[in-house]
Amino acid sequence: MFKAIQVDRDASGKTSTAVVELDDNALPAGDVLVDVAYSTLNYKDGLVLQGLGGLVKTYPHVPGIDFSGTVLESADSRFSPGDKVVLTGWRVGELHWGGYAERARVDGDWLVPLPAGLELRDAMVIGTAGLTAMLALMALEHAGISPESGPVLVTGAAGGVGSIACALLSGAGYTVEGSTGRADTHDYLKSLGVSTVIPRSELEEPATRPLNREHWAGCVDTVGGTTLATVLTRMRYGGAVTAIGLAGGSSLETTVIPFLLRGVSLLGIDSVMCPREKREIAWNRLAQALPRELLESVSHDVSLSELPGLGKQIIDGRVRGRVVVMVQH
Repeated sequence: MFKAIQVDRDASGKTSTAVVELDDNALPAGDVLVDVAYSTLNYKDGLVLQGLGGLVKTYPHVPGIDFSGTVLESADSRFSPGDKVVLTGWRVGELHWGGYAERARVDGDWLVPLPAGLELRDAMVIGTAGLTAMLALMALEHAGISPESGPVLVTGAAGGVGSIACALLSGAGYTVEGSTGRADTHDYLKSLGVSTVIPRSELEEPATRPLNREHWAGCVDTVGGTTLATVLTRMRYGGAVTAIGLAGGSSLETTVIPFLLRGVSLLGIDSVMCPREKREIAWNRLAQALPRELLESVSHDVSLSELPGLGKQIIDGRVRGRVVVMVQH
């Protein structure tokens, strides 16, 4: 038997979340069985825990869009019992049971070997958020944005993706500006290398002109909606914006003017179905780019039993940095 967080839905459509005990026979199909050590709390997890977003199609369900752990059994020749592995994406925690359980059975194609230099907990401080942030940095680099190009903005800077993005960009030599609506996070953002903190309200108001004064060379946007539309009007010629999140809304009301007159690029970042080869490159870079002291400073631990109460907090934007779930504790 093993412990898991399970979300269920009754005939009226009301969802409930509880810690339950299950046996291996309850696990979905897959060719690798993993002893899960750690998971994390992400925005999608908050939606699933709250029964929102329509991400889950079949109940009962075990959430958790990422995890790290040790292989127990494997029918995949690439993995053997005792191997340390990481999983992010592939609709795990949405369509397939996820990491909020002491055991998980998954497809070997979804697993990445734990990079050298990382512990299992380190991998989940990074998690989906860190992988997404690194993919955004790689996209900016591919678009020709270098530290010499000018400042790079991170919106939602105090959140999980934003925190790692600030640290990665600063560590790579970029001048980082961070946007947040929480005054109590300014010192935290400065500790991550943010040079200028911009009030969220400055970017929340719809732009009144298709173009405003050029300022940022690049942007890692975790918010979407009006914030993204406003940022586009202030990008430098040849600038690039990576679109990561939609906490501020999925609609984008803008014009084509920034793209036509300033050559701005809008780059979509997908960490869910990202090819395995690209994931391994990103993970190996993450292992080198983020020192353990930094990982400690942006994270705190919670137990499985604490998760049901945290779903609403992350949806409401009240979670700072990275929340690591100690699955086995």
